[in-house]
Amino acid sequence: MRLAFQFAMESDKISADGVEVTGFPDLVRRYRISSVPKTVVGESVEFVGAGPEAMLLEHVQKAADGGGLVTA
Repeated sequence: MRLAFQFAMESDKISADGVEVTGFPDLVRRYRISSVPKTVVGESVEFVGAGPEAMLLEHVQKAADGGGLVTA
């Protein structure tokens, strides 16, 4: 989450939210969360697990380009 928040602070085109899903079962269903951390970028790119900054940047760029589902 820290990286997502850093990206959001650097660009006014990016926003980031961190959610404790145990209190939001509707989000668990909507985003099909079965394990955490799960990152959803722009409703079109999602991945499970933590990774380096370069990986998050790659997924953000794919979402900006209209990319599809990415799993890592």
